[in-house]
Amino acid sequence: MEEWLFSEGSDGFTVMFPYLPGGLDDFVAHVISELQRRGLFRRDYEGTTLREHLGLPRPHNRFFP
Repeated sequence: MEEWLFSEGSDGFTVMFPYLPGGLDDFVAHVISELQRRGLFRRDYEGTTLREHLGLPRPHNRFFP
């Protein structure tokens, strides 16, 4: 999957869990930790909001100067 991602064979993957919540817990414990070890998945968020994390500018509020 890593090779596909970097060789432009893929731009992402859809992951489905066979059962919840245990399947999600297993994925986070094993797959996410391996991706972090390889430097392919973040360890921290950039900001405290989704807007900050994505680097989006805050829209002007016409009611607050």
